[in-house]
Amino acid sequence: MKFSPDTTRRIAVFRALQLGDMLCTVPALRALRNAYPEAEITLLGLPWARSFQQRFSGYIDNFTHFPGYEGLPEQPFDPGKWQQFERTMQENPFDLILQMQGNGHIVNEMLDNLLIGPVAGFHSEGNHRDTSRFLEYPTGISEIERHLRLMTHLDIPAAGTELEYPVTDEEVRQFYTKNPMLKKQHYVCVHPGSRGTWRQWPPSHFACLADHCAGMGYHVVITGTTDEAPVTRQVIEAMDYPAIDLTGQTGLGEIAQLIRESALLVSNCTGVSHIASATATPSIVISMDGEPERWAPLNKVLHKTIDWTTCQDFDVVQDSMILLLEEQYKSLS
Repeated sequence: MKFSPDTTRRIAVFRALQLGDMLCTVPALRALRNAYPEAEITLLGLPWARSFQQRFSGYIDNFTHFPGYEGLPEQPFDPGKWQQFERTMQENPFDLILQMQGNGHIVNEMLDNLLIGPVAGFHSEGNHRDTSRFLEYPTGISEIERHLRLMTHLDIPAAGTELEYPVTDEEVRQFYTKNPMLKKQHYVCVHPGSRGTWRQWPPSHFACLADHCAGMGYHVVITGTTDEAPVTRQVIEAMDYPAIDLTGQTGLGEIAQLIRESALLVSNCTGVSHIASATATPSIVISMDGEPERWAPLNKVLHKTIDWTTCQDFDVVQDSMILLLEEQYKSLS
């Protein structure tokens, strides 16, 4: 390995992004932990990611809130908070900082200027660094494979491409206590929300798929965050059959258990689609951003991703869903 485990005792992973982005790095984090079993690994991320570190504590030991930086869109930049973060980091430097945020634009210089240890990761035209430590940012491939390529570049052996999503016993108990009416494989989960309205498939389309599932004898569960209540309400109001509305009622562990037990997930290409991949739940994923090769689940048999930017054909989506449900029924009979 380019960074010896004997001298690489403190590692920082910089990835200040959302749930789906984080889940796609789990195979790389697994490889990193296997290569550095004794190292203290710290995630530098967005505030919500403290819970991600706790859920994946087998791979990540600590969490530090990255406060944002000028030019990065995920959160507002506050110079005062940045100066405090900078002081804290410099008091506790690292033996290795992995830049796993993106192509290196803005963040490579930012991490270099922090002066908290050697940086390795992705680079691209305009921000090239030492090629022994930096990999040209790959495009046109899965986000999972992209980060595994970085591990390979640093001589860190891969440990599989599978996603994971641990759920605690308490989260399982809470799920069954709150939802005693839900029986394994007897319901379909529909998650119509997305972080941006431009990435949302029309609610009427979700409603049509949900009604088809209900007509096949499945209960339909509509999920989403509290902020996504307007779109989940539109789906329910457009349906002919009744639906179970769990909008805003499931934590991250409970939504994972809900998806794990469902016969199928129907969603936009969001964090829940990666949870379905981790739980091996069949899924229909509507890609609205034109990057299915980047975000689609790797298992093309269990998960069907439709690129809506190139194929706006509802029948294709519905036929794919029916085939998945038929295969699911055969496997259980």
